[in-house]
Amino acid sequence: MNTAAALPPDTYGLVLRQLDAAVLRPLTVFAMDLHQNPEPSGEEVRTAARLADALAAQGYAVTRGVGGHGVVGVLTNGEGPRVYLRAELDALPVREQTGLPYAAQGPCMHACGHDLHTAALLGAATLLARTRPHWQGTVVAVGQPAEETLTGARAMLEDGLYARFGRPGAVLAQHSAPLLGGMVAHGYGQPLLAGSAELDVTLHGRGGHAGAPHLTVDPVLAAAAVVLRLQGIVSRESAPAEQTTVTVGRLQAGAHSGVVPDSASLGITVRALHPASVERLVAAVERVVRAESAASGCPRDAGITVVSRSPALLPDAEVTALAREAHRQVLGAERVVPWAPSMATEDFGLYGDAGREIHGCAGVRLGYWMVGTVGPRQWAATSGTSTAERLASLPPNHSPAFAPHLPLALPSATRALTTAALAVLHSDTWSMVS
Repeated sequence: MNTAAALPPDTYGLVLRQLDAAVLRPLTVFAMDLHQNPEPSGEEVRTAARLADALAAQGYAVTRGVGGHGVVGVLTNGEGPRVYLRAELDALPVREQTGLPYAAQGPCMHACGHDLHTAALLGAATLLARTRPHWQGTVVAVGQPAEETLTGARAMLEDGLYARFGRPGAVLAQHSAPLLGGMVAHGYGQPLLAGSAELDVTLHGRGGHAGAPHLTVDPVLAAAAVVLRLQGIVSRESAPAEQTTVTVGRLQAGAHSGVVPDSASLGITVRALHPASVERLVAAVERVVRAESAASGCPRDAGITVVSRSPALLPDAEVTALAREAHRQVLGAERVVPWAPSMATEDFGLYGDAGREIHGCAGVRLGYWMVGTVGPRQWAATSGTSTAERLASLPPNHSPAFAPHLPLALPSATRALTTAALAVLHSDTWSMVS
């Protein structure tokens, strides 16, 4: 595969000079509008419409309603590689506490930067549409719904994404992270993000009066025992060097302090870097739940449902090399850093070989990197004596205080996605052509 250095001289500069005030100002307004009007997974009606209309205005052939509220925009510019650029549309059920003048006011917010990703996707699509003399091939812009529930990628693929819009040579995406704005981070030969499984659990008790607990079977007590016992799966059943997590993110039971409820429900997520580890964790959770249900004398077996899965994300080495070199040339080598494996998870891996049973395409290469979101004032106000301590004290993704610094993050995320796309489009590896 050609490296980014094989591009015609100053191709990046010729394209990125289009990111002037005439493009960046409306792009920033677009990002703030998405941030102020978040929509949760599966309800991205307005967000999808805004992206679809904006892509159509740039000359993309737009299809709406792919796999739910998914948006696909296609721009064909002669023969060459077919590169997909993907961003997520959905927000999280978190109430915003950023204090931004364009903060969301309802029960949801873009606490994971999906508004930034979507705006950067539109920015890259705009630059590529305006500079067609400098590349050949096909660009497919994908706005994916329901990433936070890990169901959107599968839904779009099952709706014939590749069959309808062409087999990709490469699929590119990026994700916001609490790094300094203007920086990007790439993985190095191991999973970038963990694989995961989410389970819904229901423990069945026998309700009654709080003053006569001996006549009841208390599912709250059983649920508490499950929560405590689950901690032993990581601390006593996983090797110290194995990266695994088991998290109870939801525990619901009852409506009145004087009533022992009939049931309690838990939402549990397990994560690991290897598929076998994820399966082992799922089996261990099921074993613990059933055992605690029996130990509590529950009158019915516990209900256990695996509601979603996502594979570990391992970007393709050659695509990573192309993107990393492009980012070094455009952003500067000092702003391109390595990224250690993270226990965060998402469904992007399904676009590659991990989703072959869904889309039927082998050898689809994935490119994925992290983009910094932290502004200078936030960094200056952060406590800590070392860089690591200061980074650890920043509001993380999914925090109600998470807020990308748009003046830095949006231009750099747009440049990162655009230049990575150009690097792939200029590759002469015809195995990457659909």
